[in-house]
Amino acid sequence: MTQLKPILSHLDPIIPSSTGKFKPDKFSAYSFHRLRCHPRLAFWSFLSVIFILLFFCFSPPDGSSAAKRRSLHTSSYTGRMHLDSNWEVKARNSARPRSKTGFSVLVTGAAGFVGTHVSLSLKRRGDGVVGLDNFNNYYDTGLKKSRKSLLDRAGVYVIVADINDAVLLRKLFQTVHFTHVMHLAAQAGVRYAMQNPNSYIHSNVNGFVSLLEACKNATLQPSIVWASSSSVYGLNSKVPFSEKDRTDQPASLYAATKKAGEEIAHTYNHIYGLSITGLRFFTVYGPWGRPDMAYFFFTKDILKRKEIKIFEGADHSTVARDFTYVDDVVKGCLAALDTAKKSTGNGGKKKGVAQFRIYNLGNTNPVPVEDLVAILEKLLKVKAKKKVLTMPRNGDVLFTHANITLARKELGYKPTTDLETGLKKFVKWYLHYYGSKKKSAW
Repeated sequence: MTQLKPILSHLDPIIPSSTGKFKPDKFSAYSFHRLRCHPRLAFWSFLSVIFILLFFCFSPPDGSSAAKRRSLHTSSYTGRMHLDSNWEVKARNSARPRSKTGFSVLVTGAAGFVGTHVSLSLKRRGDGVVGLDNFNNYYDTGLKKSRKSLLDRAGVYVIVADINDAVLLRKLFQTVHFTHVMHLAAQAGVRYAMQNPNSYIHSNVNGFVSLLEACKNATLQPSIVWASSSSVYGLNSKVPFSEKDRTDQPASLYAATKKAGEEIAHTYNHIYGLSITGLRFFTVYGPWGRPDMAYFFFTKDILKRKEIKIFEGADHSTVARDFTYVDDVVKGCLAALDTAKKSTGNGGKKKGVAQFRIYNLGNTNPVPVEDLVAILEKLLKVKAKKKVLTMPRNGDVLFTHANITLARKELGYKPTTDLETGLKKFVKWYLHYYGSKKKSAW
């Protein structure tokens, strides 16, 4: 309505401020005479009145009342809720496992990198899967839609909604009795926190609490496996990083929100009896990966003959990462689901001590970023244009290195893919995916 203020103020002498007080007989001959004496004024006033009437006739309902109605239907991938009219039936069908011993799993962040791979693996082995994703625009939503197409073809139904939507989550948990939740939805990335810190609180803290509330209040509480991060080790200098090491010195807001998530998870486990397993991922890479990751945009820029920036420490120290191939991480995720014990609560009331675990999922073989670039040069058959710079103070750490002894012992986790083999698979996917996109554009 604010757009009308200039027009209404211009017409104040002609249109009364209160329609209830308007009396036609008071529209004097003098007023009419003034209009006759100023034909241009009369013409433009007439058009203005017509415009106002049309505006009121065709304007949508007031936004506040529309918000109160909380419609379950929106237009497209905008991060808002977008449910089919028969979404409950689709969700129940998608969540139904092939056998009586199969799981019924809710995967949040299902159209994300790891989420897509986990969802497909669960579906392939016979579990029921329902996905949830808000398709935010942190990176190319086209890539997320392409991942969703993979899930659609595999029979995984993906609900387009935000995990902060408590009304939807409550309805979803009433519709489907999930045995497990694989919580992978999060605001990712370390550097982006300096541009949009609130997005990390919204997704990684508030969103996690919203999901835990829904799980807590479920009649049959599911077991929960969720993605923490190797970033929680922060400024820890002891290597390799062990689950027993300190995690109270985060180097970024992203790391701080993941550490907060671990403490929040422990609280819900302790108070409400939720079975919770946290997985600290170490630099996951592979086909269908995230464009904000170094190996991804290095590939893009090398192929375009653009200069790439390689960072080093202040004293020319090497930056290294424990690169972990996505298939190895997926095996760890499924093993965590398979070994998760049942939650002990019911409808928000704890009835016994519940399982709480945290594991590192890494490759336990840190590789210098220079070596990563050398492998990409070899696979792409293009020499990179490199510029070496000192790492800025943006939350990144110099190295990561996972101690996976606990995961190996309790989950049977054993990564088998070395970096060159994994990058070869990624490059093959990248050239095919973006090559076919160019052809379709022609």
